[in-house]
Amino acid sequence: MTDALKLPIDVPGIQAMLPHRYPFLLVDRVTELEPNKRIQAYKNVTNNEPFFNGHFPGQPVMPGVLVIEALAQAGGLLTQLSLGGTFENKLFYLVKIDGARFSRMVVPGDRLDLEVVLKRTIRNMALYQGIARVDGEQAACADILCAEVVNKP
Repeated sequence: MTDALKLPIDVPGIQAMLPHRYPFLLVDRVTELEPNKRIQAYKNVTNNEPFFNGHFPGQPVMPGVLVIEALAQAGGLLTQLSLGGTFENKLFYLVKIDGARFSRMVVPGDRLDLEVVLKRTIRNMALYQGIARVDGEQAACADILCAEVVNKP
């Protein structure tokens, strides 16, 4: 890891590794890292999130698919940081989700804690196991498969 990537890693550091931007960047900070093994990160969920306008008016709930996307982004950060933290024309696409379970609603004011473990790599793909928690209570979990694609500028 380079000096610029010392923990914790904030949004500018995350943006150097992921192509996602507002309103789709769903990781605010990386707090722990074991290269090629696991990552801990979080997303502060605020009432200002654009998806709350329609999901659901008067009773805002973060869509489960976005909780899974936050886990996938954390997995992408695990891979990028394990490779040295450089984003050089590489994109990681979410290609498969297995065993997704949703056990708690995520609402404004929650801090969504993201724990992702690398289960294995297969050629240009990585299989992650992710758990999202709020206040220590599991909100969602899934096995996530991402594939690396070289982005041609």
